[in-house]
Amino acid sequence: MTLTTFALIRHGQTDWNAERRLQGSTDIPLNDVGRGQARDAAVALAGTEWDAIVSSPLGRAAETADLIAAGLGLAVARRVPELTERSFGPAEGLQDGPELDALRIPGGFRGAESEEAAADRGLAALEALAEEFRGGRVLVVTHGSLLRVSLSRAAGRTLPSIQNAVLNLAHHHPADGWNLEYFNGERLAAAVG
Repeated sequence: MTLTTFALIRHGQTDWNAERRLQGSTDIPLNDVGRGQARDAAVALAGTEWDAIVSSPLGRAAETADLIAAGLGLAVARRVPELTERSFGPAEGLQDGPELDALRIPGGFRGAESEEAAADRGLAALEALAEEFRGGRVLVVTHGSLLRVSLSRAAGRTLPSIQNAVLNLAHHHPADGWNLEYFNGERLAAAVG
């Protein structure tokens, strides 16, 4: 069986998440709520054996992965630069309002990485992990926008925002592609993909 299973987790909450600011590739740390979410995620993931844990190198994802790994008695295998959050360019740090609206263009913001480019990068990183850990179970801690555009591409439909530190479970088969079983902690009625 060459089915590879992925638990895809968005990092825990940061102060910028709580303030509804665009983070993108700005390296904002977890807050105490986010650390608690990471520990809760470890409890939820504890009933399953994992072959590897990898994360984005940005601090909020790396710390979430480290907390989950500690809760599971494992170590993070490595940081994967391609799993870094989508860059929002000059929109990073902004909240909804006129300043952010002035940067909006179809599909994103001026000076930002496009959804297409982020989906290409994110899905390529996941497919490389699927090849490396073929038939295994991989826990990936990354970012909301990168996960959303990558999973939307894999599922062939637009998915809503990804919640902090909840389970998204997907399976990859080399011949059949991606199958999304859980999204934002909820089992899908019919697997998507």
